[in-house]
Amino acid sequence: MAPPLPALPRFVLPRLASLVQGGAALLWLPQAALLAWTISSMTAGAGWRAAVPPAAGIVVLGLLRAAGEAWGARTLYGAARGHLSTLRAQVALALAQRSPLDRQRAQSGQAASVIAEQAEAIVPYLVRYQSARWKVLLVPLVILAVIFPLSWIAALVLLLAAPLIPVFMALVGMGAQAASRAQMVEMGGMNAFLLDRLRGLATLRALYAVEATAERLDASAQSLRRRTMAVLRIAFLSSAVLELFSALGVAMVAAYIGFSLLGTFNFGSWGGKLSLNEGLFILLLAPAFFEPLRELAAVWHDKAAGEAGLAALADLADGGVAMPGGGATTAVVSSIVHAAPPALHLQGLGFAHPGEAPLFDGFDLQVCPGEQVALLGASGAGKSTLLSLIAGLLPATSGAIHIGGVALDDATVGGLRQRMAWMGQRPHVFAASVSRNISLGREGADPGAVSAALHLAELATVAQAQPGVMLGDGAQGLSGGEAVRLALARVALHPHADLLLVDEPTAHLDSETAARVTDALLLLATGKTLIVATHDPVLAARLSRRVLLGAQTQELQA
Repeated sequence: MAPPLPALPRFVLPRLASLVQGGAALLWLPQAALLAWTISSMTAGAGWRAAVPPAAGIVVLGLLRAAGEAWGARTLYGAARGHLSTLRAQVALALAQRSPLDRQRAQSGQAASVIAEQAEAIVPYLVRYQSARWKVLLVPLVILAVIFPLSWIAALVLLLAAPLIPVFMALVGMGAQAASRAQMVEMGGMNAFLLDRLRGLATLRALYAVEATAERLDASAQSLRRRTMAVLRIAFLSSAVLELFSALGVAMVAAYIGFSLLGTFNFGSWGGKLSLNEGLFILLLAPAFFEPLRELAAVWHDKAAGEAGLAALADLADGGVAMPGGGATTAVVSSIVHAAPPALHLQGLGFAHPGEAPLFDGFDLQVCPGEQVALLGASGAGKSTLLSLIAGLLPATSGAIHIGGVALDDATVGGLRQRMAWMGQRPHVFAASVSRNISLGREGADPGAVSAALHLAELATVAQAQPGVMLGDGAQGLSGGEAVRLALARVALHPHADLLLVDEPTAHLDSETAARVTDALLLLATGKTLIVATHDPVLAARLSRRVLLGAQTQELQA
């Protein structure tokens, strides 16, 4: 494998490609000179043979120009794709390092739209706009320097016409960037809305809300259409401004040269009369003077869309609640069998969601090894949040958490999570087989272990829960109780986990299914430390201890 490129050429190469494209555009100057000299010579009576060497020179210069443009475009495209891949990786890493319980976290549909669709606007911006910007800085100045010794008035006309174009383009561009960003926000919101409604399509049908959802989706689509048309109108306006001023500039130069060659004007050429060769040469260079500006106007919308895409990626990766240990570059894998289940000690724990009142302030809790604890309290008391703090999914604002005598922090959270098994309120079922949904890619999850986990969760006799049966995304194919028991099977397949964190395992289940889930959970928790957040008094009564959470205090019940 070839060694990676050093850092310096990775930055120099795109600039070199832009300069090569600008230099290729300057090859039109010798081509125009050869063409003007040929026409002037043939007008003066030279034969057709005199045009052969200049024609050959024009062809060679044209090939060089095409090769330079192609190499520059290919190099810039490769650099832009590489830069976009780097940006996407950085955004994905930033999202992975954020807590999954961060309330400010972008919706999955919106994040996918930004990373997959809106970020693509960065490539035309880097490839086309950056190259056009270099040409604008280089080509017109060189052409002015060439024309000025021949005719100062032609150079003055071009010089006066040129600044008007970027001034009006800048005015139009401010509106273009705002319109592009609004369009991207609208697109991301519509994608998030559509993904959310597709996931809940069965519920929408059951509640007869499909028509209302379709009307809202249509309203979102119409709003996106209006914003897209606003962006296109601004793009057409910028092109019209450029074409107007460039056409006026070329027309004024052509009129001056025509009257000068006819002898009407005897000024503007440093005291002498312009020759046919000089006049044709200036006339051929006048459109080339505006060509970089025309190209810049054509890609001005790419600039606005690209900068809006960069801003969207920056917003997606910026801020948020960091997950403890989220910056770890490698996963900590451990197969150590601990001699005893861990004790849990929470001391002076404090936590508050951004912009909200504290859920915990100086909270203390001691859980003995192997103890089974039920967390009780009203909705919003912080039961699920406390489990998330113990699991290291949220960072505590103050206090300390010790698990098995080890303080939970960024350095230890990866190893401590190997001792934990998590069962959330809404276990997600992936579009995969039952076996892969239980193993979740764990090493050593052989078919025998999967079958044992299914038996413990009382799913072995369920036809749609056999190891080879394919499930749909969102638990399609399983009932609510079967999906909960599938989550129990996932916990059972993690034999080294001796701290079980379970969130509302019997919520929304009928009494018979809840009892079966409770039995399986207690069997699985034998010899382990178990903490359950629940509203179910039947489940809480079967545990050895209950803790009532309040707004500011905690109460222990025997």
